[in-house]
Amino acid sequence: MKTPIIDFIKKYADRKALRLHMPGHKGSGILGVEQLDLTEIEGADVLYHAQGIIRQSEENAASLFGTAKTLYSTEGSSLSIRAMLYLATLYAKAEGKRPRILAMRNAHKTFMTAAALLQFEVQWLFSETSNTVISCDISAEYLEQVLSSGESVTAVYLTSPDYLGNISDIAEISRVCRKFGTLLLVDNAHGAYLHFSGKHPIDLGADLCCDSAHKTLPVLTGGAYLHIAKSAPKLLLDQAELAMSLFASTSPSYLILQSLDAANRYLADGYCTQLADFSAALGQLKERLRFHGWTLCGDEALKLTLATKSYGYTGDEIANILQTQDIVCEFSDPDFVVMMLTPEISPQELIRLEQALLSIERRQPITQQPPTVPKPSRCMSMHEALFSPSCELALKDCIGKILAAPSITCPPAIPILVCGERIDAQAAACMEYYGISACRVVNEST
Repeated sequence: MKTPIIDFIKKYADRKALRLHMPGHKGSGILGVEQLDLTEIEGADVLYHAQGIIRQSEENAASLFGTAKTLYSTEGSSLSIRAMLYLATLYAKAEGKRPRILAMRNAHKTFMTAAALLQFEVQWLFSETSNTVISCDISAEYLEQVLSSGESVTAVYLTSPDYLGNISDIAEISRVCRKFGTLLLVDNAHGAYLHFSGKHPIDLGADLCCDSAHKTLPVLTGGAYLHIAKSAPKLLLDQAELAMSLFASTSPSYLILQSLDAANRYLADGYCTQLADFSAALGQLKERLRFHGWTLCGDEALKLTLATKSYGYTGDEIANILQTQDIVCEFSDPDFVVMMLTPEISPQELIRLEQALLSIERRQPITQQPPTVPKPSRCMSMHEALFSPSCELALKDCIGKILAAPSITCPPAIPILVCGERIDAQAAACMEYYGISACRVVNEST
């Protein structure tokens, strides 16, 4: 597959031109990649108004993912999430309806801030069985009950896979959404590779979907996609570039664009076989870990998530033990440790990981369970809370006050409470469990 962005920039770098344009490094510097770092000079095209090499590359990506349109983001899935929500809001207004979105409660904090900025109504879907803020299992049957009993809904918003590797039943959920004339939006940031095993949300009926290419594909950090399905309403297709441009920088990274361009060739050149082989090898490793007493969770092929308390450790303790052996995990908390693997991991490195885990002595199980996930009361809209004067207080002083801003970092960037909700004792206990020691709250005089 052709790589038009890479080809153009390589030719430009080889010319040794006098660069009287941005960036200020002028093509040289200590990193060694500066000669490939450009701005929108003639021929380099313009992201979100693409007519040349970027458009050609995005069309290559769309053909690989089987979409009506795929747009690049150099600002991660966060940009694509904002664009998806803007498009859903625009669609509702075009239909003469009030924008209203049903969303899984384990949404990324970008969803929360976008909701505050765009001022659409959110109805939360809480997990049917899970008691962790990171996961939210919702069945198609439960969703149908909610859609049947409430007012008109613009879109259903899912996070799948979630941070622990759990995957929703997108096919059945999309069937329910179609029955009620509701858009399906999926934060698939952790699952860009899923199309190449037939399990991508677009393949299964989603209208809009974001992928963080950099999370599971060999792409530089910040490289991501916005996908629009062939069956999606035409308005979404027509307004997609506008939606991205509203929230994006006008100075995209051409290094990241080249990385996304290179990924097209990588995906077209035998990736399905490579993915299948690696997934099988990782699946065998997972079975051996289970045999030796480890508890695994999640459905995702490229994620190894250990529920560590049954082995006698917190997730943070296991992550620290692995760190001493120069094995660095993606995420840990009191209950889980998450490792993200891809076919770039060699067979020798899989063996190294297995040996490290099997060398850890099993201890008596830890029986402490996480606090019950709160279902708090909303006192203000997200917009009103986020745009109100606020102050930061120690967690112990926040009980009874209204949260002004999300209080969790990335990873996993999943707020325990949402802007405008009241912090009660249960919510405070949950925050303390996950290491949150302070919150930004709305000033009482507001």
